Formats: sequence, structure tokens, C-alpha cells
Amino acid sequence: MIHTNITLILTLSLLIWGSPFVAKFLRLPIPPVEIILGSIFAYLGLVGHNEYFTLIAEVGFLYLMFLAGMEVDLKQITSSPKIVIQRSMLFLFFMVVFSIIFGFIFDLHAIVIISMPLISIGLLASLSKVYGKEESWIRLAFIAGVLGEVLSIAALTIFDAAITTGSPLDLVLKIGYLLLFIFVIYILYKMFNLLFWWYPELKSTLVPKLDTSAQDIRLSMALFFILIAVMLSLELEVALGAFIAGIAISAFFHHEKELEDKMSSLGFGFLVPLFFIHVGASFDLKALPLEGVVSGALLITVLMIVSRLFAAIVLKGISGGSKDAVLIALSLSMPLTLLVAVATIGYDTKLLDLLTYYQLILASIFEILISMTVIKMLQANKQRMKEKSQN
Repeated sequence: MIHTNITLILTLSLLIWGSPFVAKFLRLPIPPVEIILGSIFAYLGLVGHNEYFTLIAEVGFLYLMFLAGMEVDLKQITSSPKIVIQRSMLFLFFMVVFSIIFGFIFDLHAIVIISMPLISIGLLASLSKVYGKEESWIRLAFIAGVLGEVLSIAALTIFDAAITTGSPLDLVLKIGYLLLFIFVIYILYKMFNLLFWWYPELKSTLVPKLDTSAQDIRLSMALFFILIAVMLSLELEVALGAFIAGIAISAFFHHEKELEDKMSSLGFGFLVPLFFIHVGASFDLKALPLEGVVSGALLITVLMIVSRLFAAIVLKGISGGSKDAVLIALSLSMPLTLLVAVATIGYDTKLLDLLTYYQLILASIFEILISMTVIKMLQANKQRMKEKSQN
């Protein structure tokens, strides 16, 4: 047992350190490389199921949601032109419609149809680190993504409640808790907004500029765990709590420019890679030769991406043209965390068979590989065209 734990620790250490080099050699984004390496090393028996590894990976997932929340600029969203919000909502609506239509056409499982319109901006946070949040398509993707993320997590919470609660009354109570939580968060946001407007020096007290005790990090982590604890006590989806904690830090302490970099360093340098490696390790490579696994995963992947590309037509008028609309659609085609969550819930409750479970897990990996690779190609081409026009 001790030798197994030592092997796991050493393997994870090497994977965290070495995955950027492998990604650079393969010319692929780091997250899908970490997932692939996790699968390979799990197949070799060097990465196995371990309760501590699972726990840290779960924290990594929540921290990724927290970092995604920190990328959200509430002032930018609330001050966005009405047409941007309307088109973003229209994009989400058409994405759901196309997903349902494709699901029925190809006779997909009900849970697969439910999972197809899900949106998670966790990986969009990774893209903003690579290409810069000042990119117009990334800014628009965050607006549509935040709206979609909140709706997706709410849908996931209701889905989880619907299949785990024993009676309709319990389901109604959980939905009530969710609505009450969102309402209370809104009231608290307004109250703190007013408080910091009257007493702006309070921000510097909570997060001082000249700080030798890492008070900014302490406050961020405290809020992160407090909201997770609140969600656990309400038996709601904890990812929503982590996401809102990140939004709160971004909304009230954006004056501390280095805070985001500090939090990102811990996340993308340690916790988040462990989550991606764990996702890869959860997929058994021995399942690849099974009939229907790869073909089914590819079908789900293509349908999810195509439904977003079709829906992105409504974004052409508010983005930089067709190319930016495609980039937005692709950047919102990677709901890895939520897709894995739905697959896990469905399999644990016996609503999904093992074949469909593997298809969803593999689809979540394919989506990242395809979307991030195409985004990289389109962005490189866009940069070349920009440089050519300047010359």
C-alpha cells in the first residue's frame, strides 16, 4: 500500500511537471494532454484509484470553477449593450433547440440529450490565459458562457435532485433552496456594492496593497470554502458556490491586479492539472476497442459542436464576423466538468449503462482536443492576417 502511494505521488509529480513539455512537443493545449497522459498512465497501472487523489482532484475541479468565476467581469456584463445580452440568450436558446432536435434524430439516450447543451467556462479561463482576455471573441464568450454556466449548473442541480430525492416535495424544496440561494447572493451583492461605495477604504483594509501576510489569498480561499460549505449544507451543486466565490472576488477586489495571477499560479500549476489527470485516469483505455464506444463518442462530440456552430449564427452581428462567431462557439463546446458530472451521476444511479458512460467521458475528451486545436489554428490564421494587414 505504501509503495503504491509512493508510486502514485511520484507519477503525478512527473505528469504535472512534464505535461507542458509534452504539449509543446505535440503542439496541443495542455489540458487535453494531461487527460491523455492520465489515461495512459492509469492503463500502465501507475495511476490508480486513491481516495486522497480523488479528493484533491475534486478540489482542483472546484478551484477551476473558482478561477473561471474570477475571469468574469460583472461590471462589463451588466454594462454590456442590451443587444449583446439578448443575442447571447438567443444563442443559448437555439443551442438547446438544436441539441434536442439532433438528440431525437439520432435516438440518443435522454441523459445524453440533457448533457448536450451544458456549458462550462472552466476551460475558457485557460484560453483567456493563452490568448488574452482583451480578445473580443473571448469577452463575448464570457458573457454567453457565464449565463450558460449558471443555467447549466442550475439544471445539473435540478437533475441531481430529481433522481436522488425520494419525493416530488423534496425536489420542490431543493429547487426552492436553489432559488433562495441565488436571491440571497443577489441581495448580498447589492449590499456590499453599496457598502464599498460609501466606504471605499474598506477594500484596502480587507485586501491591502502592501501586504506581507498574504491577506488577499487568505480572504479568497476563505470565501471559496465558505460558499462550498454553504452549498454542502443546502445539498446543492458545490460547483455553483465555487463559481460565485470567484465572481465575488473579481467584482469587489478587482483593484488588486496581482491577486488573479497569484490564485491562477496555484490553480494551473498544481490543483487544476491534478483534476485533468484524474479525468483521464477515470477512463479505461481497455474500453476503446468495445463496439460503439469511439463511434458513439464521436457522434456526441460532433453533434454538440455543430449545435453550437449553428446557434452561433445569431452572434455574427455582435462579434467581429463569422470567424469570431465560430471561435465563440468552439470555446463554449467544452463542458468537460459538467459532462463528467452528469455521466457520473447517471452511471451511479443506474440510469446510464457502462457503454454510454464511456461515450460521454470520451466525448468530453474529444471536444477539448478538437475545439482547442481548431481554435489554435483559427487564432494563428487570424494573427497572420492581422500582421499582413499592418504591413
